[in-house]
Amino acid sequence: MTVPAPSRPRTPAAQSAPAALRTEGRDPFFDNAKFLLIVLVMAGHSWSPLQDSIPAVKAVYSVVYLLHMPAFILICGYFSRGFTGTPRQIRALLTRVLLPYLLFQAAYQALDLWISGGPFTFHPTRPTHVLWFLVALFLWRLSVPVWNAVRHPVALAVAVSLAAGTTEIGYELALPRVLMFLPWFVLGLRLRPEHFDRLHTPAVRRVACAVLLVALVVTYQLGSWINTDWFNMQYDHNQLGSSLPGYFALRILLFVVSGLLVASLLALVPCRRTRYTMLGALTMFPFLAHGLVIEALEHLGAADAVGSLGAAAAPLLALFALALALLLSSRPVRMVLRPLVEPALPARRIAR
Repeated sequence: MTVPAPSRPRTPAAQSAPAALRTEGRDPFFDNAKFLLIVLVMAGHSWSPLQDSIPAVKAVYSVVYLLHMPAFILICGYFSRGFTGTPRQIRALLTRVLLPYLLFQAAYQALDLWISGGPFTFHPTRPTHVLWFLVALFLWRLSVPVWNAVRHPVALAVAVSLAAGTTEIGYELALPRVLMFLPWFVLGLRLRPEHFDRLHTPAVRRVACAVLLVALVVTYQLGSWINTDWFNMQYDHNQLGSSLPGYFALRILLFVVSGLLVASLLALVPCRRTRYTMLGALTMFPFLAHGLVIEALEHLGAADAVGSLGAAAAPLLALFALALALLLSSRPVRMVLRPLVEPALPARRIAR
């Protein structure tokens, strides 16, 4: 993910890896949250091929998909509060979001060429795999001044999100997801440190454990009824086979459920420094690169091999996601990937 500096004196632009590793002034809570969320993102992608065949995997997959992207987007919104469109901020947006998107878009499409054997085609406006998020973040961050200027921004963003599902929208610039996930970004813009502080009490943590446990039990019991396409925020009501009233009702319910799950997860994130806190400043590396590894392994038949293990596949794939996150965050891998993840623009010349 894009790594806005997670310190209580917020800066909207992502930091370079060396700067991000300077722990002074950073809030370990957000670094811990980002690392745990990137592991969930990677685990979710690992579980995806197995969710239809293994009920336990589908239950965990459903809970993870209800909370991991809303939580990431909310945190990105929170750290975008100071974005006003200054030249320095725009430059950071280009080097930390737009350029990595274009470079990895080419890499993912080259991988598709290897898998399919077809001709190489580059489609910069149709993001593949996880890269939709960078397009969305680019557009969301540019829109920050708009949301800071209007009344009731969260309610307006929810209305935009619901309206996006009433008609078919092409996938250019990942527009369905840009619009449907928008409320989480705008909600993040409205949050303050005290909102997160309220989550970190013993009573709230006990409730959070119960909420997550109940969510897992319910999704397991309802497994055959759950259509996980609803969680992707990519399809309109016709594609989901729903009437408009049913679509609105279920989307609003999903907002509420996701909000409870996001709050519950964040309540359980440690506020102190941990062994993985530092890695929370480096999540852009595993986020961008992990899809290449997972798609290649799936093409080589790894999903079928793991699927034969049944329910045991879920924890094993979670451990794999953790190991892969650690590997892709390691110094040697970062040195190789840095020209793609953190490309440098030529220094701007200042006219005299």
